[in-house]
Amino acid sequence: MTSSQATAPQAAGDPPTRLTHRQVVTVLSGLMIGMFLGALDQTVISSALRTIADDLDGLTAQAWVTTAYLITGTIATPLYGKLSDIYGRRPVYLVAIVLFAVGSLLCGFATSMYQLAAFRALQGLGGGGLMSLAMTVIADITSPRERGRYQGFFMAVFGTASVVGPLLGGLLAGQENLLGMAGWRWIFLLNVPLSVVAMAVITRVLRQLPHQPVRHRLDYAGAAALVVGLVPLLTVAEQGRTWGWGSARSVAMYLVGAVGLVAFVLIERRMGDAALLPLRLFRIRTFRLGNILHFMVGIGMFGAMTTLPLYLQLVQGMSPIAAGLATLPTIAANLAVTLLVGRLISRTGRFKVHLVAGIGSFVVAMGVYATLDVDTPLWYTAIGMVFVGAGMGAAMQTLTTLAQSEVPRQDMGAATASVNFFRSNGGTVGAAAFLSILFSLAGGRITDRLAGALGDPSFRAATEQAPNAEALEGVLRADGSVNLEDSTFLGVLDPEVARPFLEGYASSMQVVFLTGAAVTLVAFVVAALRVPNLKLSDK
Repeated sequence: MTSSQATAPQAAGDPPTRLTHRQVVTVLSGLMIGMFLGALDQTVISSALRTIADDLDGLTAQAWVTTAYLITGTIATPLYGKLSDIYGRRPVYLVAIVLFAVGSLLCGFATSMYQLAAFRALQGLGGGGLMSLAMTVIADITSPRERGRYQGFFMAVFGTASVVGPLLGGLLAGQENLLGMAGWRWIFLLNVPLSVVAMAVITRVLRQLPHQPVRHRLDYAGAAALVVGLVPLLTVAEQGRTWGWGSARSVAMYLVGAVGLVAFVLIERRMGDAALLPLRLFRIRTFRLGNILHFMVGIGMFGAMTTLPLYLQLVQGMSPIAAGLATLPTIAANLAVTLLVGRLISRTGRFKVHLVAGIGSFVVAMGVYATLDVDTPLWYTAIGMVFVGAGMGAAMQTLTTLAQSEVPRQDMGAATASVNFFRSNGGTVGAAAFLSILFSLAGGRITDRLAGALGDPSFRAATEQAPNAEALEGVLRADGSVNLEDSTFLGVLDPEVARPFLEGYASSMQVVFLTGAAVTLVAFVVAALRVPNLKLSDK
């Protein structure tokens, strides 16, 4: 196949221009670099976030750094799908990489947690396109049955990033000074040269990608309504514990968000085929179920990926790099299951059994995590990590396959963007809600345990001894509450004095993981009872 043949436009409804396996792998290599950047930046700060928050004096504000990236990435995702349908995948992909690189550069020089969150928001505008466009391109050039084989590589990239990210983040965060600045800043600065490499590779390999232009208006009104609908709701998910879930400010956010979402639906109905998320696609059962399940699984997966590193560092006392290394069972399970499931789907054309088993693995993992406490051995925690990795390997690629399986090819960009939109929304809700639950409970539970422990004369005497008394200065307030903005004092306290703090954190995290278990259990039931046992087409 010549380049001119590969890039010739296709008539609507025609089958895709079929590339050879070698050509698909060439395209895949470029996409994997871009996707790795996007996936890595969702996970790389997880093990470094405590260090960053302590350095910038904002431990309880750390959810903003995670959710800002996810919010903008979520809102931008459907725009990328529509823009790539109109202008082609390659130019839109390059714009995403540029935005990502600029945001990364600014993050490297942030001076406060809220400034870092703002720059992460810019970074997310680019990151939102890196992952969704990669899966759209593979859907463009492969049949539904082949898709599982190639998308398995993407899930392996995502799984690798989920473990390499915390490991790399922990390694850099553990360096107090690296080339004249704090080590955690290099987490973001290293993205700049990597983005340059990704741009060079993408520019070259996507030349052979066929493109059928779709003439549509851009749905600016829908995008604006989506912002009005999502931002208030995601904000209150993060700030509800501070404002009060029933406070006037929270209620105002609920109302504004509801108005925005209603307006979005009405605008999408009026825009028809030009809509960011064409409503007619939701009449397709597999597409509808794929989006619903992506949202629910996203809540559990991203919530767990945000909370577990905090457990390893705050409760188990691990360094950032040790916490990153401790999550290696996740990547091993993810890689093994991803490759196995991709081959099985390609061979049999069936995917439901893998989808249900994958979501079931998430439920088991959440159940394991919900029993973690101060004295839990690492091998037991690793069991939960193995189930998380297996769940990612089996469920994530099959959920995307489910959503894409019956969608017309000319809508593949918008459809794949919708899948990523719902997963990112679930991830944003999971990260914000899990951290909000954690820190809304932790203060009270730590205070209660401290009050009980201070009734013991020996414990009270221990708190008055240096360096315990010095470490607790500013932590214990006059009213009996605790200041949890900076957690570095935990590393200085004697184990006896630190235990009430550790028990309070562990107890709060158990509630977080039980919440995740409930959400993923609902997803498991929906998958088992509602997803049809389809056989994928080989054309």
